[in-house]
Amino acid sequence: MASSRGQVRSRAAGSARRTYAAGTRSAAARRGNGGHRSRFSAVRLLLVAVLLVAGAKLVQVQWFEAGALSAAAERQRTQTIDIPAQRGSIVDRNGAKLAFSVEVRTLSVNLKALHKSMDDFAAKNPGTKKTFDSETAEAAKYIAGKLPNVISEQQLLDLFHKQASFTYLVNNVEPSIAADIVKHFAWIGVEKRALREYPGGSLASNIVGAANWRSDDPDVSKHNLHGLVGLELLRDNDLAGTPGRMLVNTKNGSDNVVIPGTERDLQAAVPGSDLELTIDSDLQYEVQRQLTDYVQQSHAKGGQAVVMDAKTGEVYALANDKTFDPNDQSTWTNEDLANPAVTTPFEPGSVNKIVTATGAIDEGIATPESTLQVPGSLQIADKTVHDAWTHGTQTFTTTGVFAKSSNIGTLLLAQKIGEEHYSELLKKFGLGQRTGVGLPGESAGVVPARSQWSATTFGNLPIGQGLSMTILQMTGMYQAIANDGLRVEPRIVKAKVNPDGTTVPEPAPKSVQVVSPQTAKTVRDMMRAVAQKGKGQQSGTAPTAAVEGYQISGKTGTGQQVDPRTKAYSDHLYNITFAGILPADHPRFVVGIRLDAPDTTLPVGHSAGPLFHSIASYLTQRYQIPLSDGPSPQVQLVVQ
Repeated sequence: MASSRGQVRSRAAGSARRTYAAGTRSAAARRGNGGHRSRFSAVRLLLVAVLLVAGAKLVQVQWFEAGALSAAAERQRTQTIDIPAQRGSIVDRNGAKLAFSVEVRTLSVNLKALHKSMDDFAAKNPGTKKTFDSETAEAAKYIAGKLPNVISEQQLLDLFHKQASFTYLVNNVEPSIAADIVKHFAWIGVEKRALREYPGGSLASNIVGAANWRSDDPDVSKHNLHGLVGLELLRDNDLAGTPGRMLVNTKNGSDNVVIPGTERDLQAAVPGSDLELTIDSDLQYEVQRQLTDYVQQSHAKGGQAVVMDAKTGEVYALANDKTFDPNDQSTWTNEDLANPAVTTPFEPGSVNKIVTATGAIDEGIATPESTLQVPGSLQIADKTVHDAWTHGTQTFTTTGVFAKSSNIGTLLLAQKIGEEHYSELLKKFGLGQRTGVGLPGESAGVVPARSQWSATTFGNLPIGQGLSMTILQMTGMYQAIANDGLRVEPRIVKAKVNPDGTTVPEPAPKSVQVVSPQTAKTVRDMMRAVAQKGKGQQSGTAPTAAVEGYQISGKTGTGQQVDPRTKAYSDHLYNITFAGILPADHPRFVVGIRLDAPDTTLPVGHSAGPLFHSIASYLTQRYQIPLSDGPSPQVQLVVQ
């Protein structure tokens, strides 16, 4: 019984516990299922959010940023390179090249990239004998062997081991040689460049000038051949052309190592235009040679000479005794680079008497045969003027005044012309004005303003003192007389030839009618007596200028220079000048010559007539100038 009751109580108690536990478990179960679902929902929402964000980013990348990202990736593996434009040539009037460009290569090396590639190779190939030092030593030996007269093996080794991330190795390498070097050493960089060549060396170098490769401009597109002096500088825009653009692939975006064969043009380069000059290179050579020799023989400090077409004003030759070789920049000096024929004016002396002769004939003040009483001296304000030789009062013909180069006779005629008319003539002859020849640095010379003339000014100007001019201006004065009184502005560039072959002539030069054709002819004929060789006092000042078979018209000059020490006119420093017309009866050329402070005690030092004779003789042969109609007539210069 007791056992039964115990069992009953035990079941009752157990029943009570099960009822409680079931409820509790049921509630717990309900609570547990709800937490799981909550966690699942949160995870699901988070996953959906991530997918949405990723999807949005994908859409942004694929649709909105695709172009920018693609371009950025392209930039990492490509590079845009400027293609230099071919520079135009400079040719003479016959098409002979005075300056042209050739394509060359510049070799370089990215030292940083080379070191890295050699280190990487050594890491992957332990024990290798191929190192930076061995590779560069082999390259130095090979390149020096290919360019024996350009760079040495040691110079290359020094460049390979310099403390820098990049270095240029050698310039102006022939393309075929550069290609061979790169074939053996792919890590050698190559840049396309151009080299300016001047086949005549110093021939016309003061005119043509020089150009070299310039890479100092921050704008890479301007890295090209550019002018330094002369026409190469003045006409740089015409000659330079327009650079193009090329896209290349690179091995390393940061180091810009170009992969050979990946070049493709984006925009073709446009070549520059050619310049056709009025210069005749053969004549230029001969004038340069003769001038330099004469300057040396006369012990002059320098000299200039110009040959000009009598009708058109075209400059056939313009020479200085000092020149430079544009092919060798190491030999250049500032003095040699200058072009004093257009930049350096001087007091011309008696060649300026052409103004007085022209004014006297044009105004009807005198005729070639009319006479003038010329005393041994003439007082002008506080200055006493003398002739180059001592004489008492003599009777000169007007022709004789200029053929004998009488200062006193010239001043007497100038006084009859008057200061105002004389001043106007100076302007018409182009003095005190730039000629507009088209060369850099041209000087206008100096003519005192009319308002600044003093009492002695008119005692200086007619005899070529107190004013200055360039040799080009001086020659231009005589061109006007040779061209029936019509002065035509000189020019040295004839035309521009565009890359498509079309020729664009330079603007027509301006012209000024200085005097009537009849006056010019009379003066021209009168000046033939300068080269006259007569008996006694009937010789002109330059019979040595005469050319057999041709009538020569011209004028000598001896202008005092200012002594730099005393600041006064020197008694031993002179400008010796000559201006001549060939032939006088049918003018074809005008020649102007100046010698700077020659030794006037030497036969070749006191006159430029012999140099004119030599240049004129060459002109008659080269251009097959017909003989004159007859010899110049012998005329009376001094009345006995």
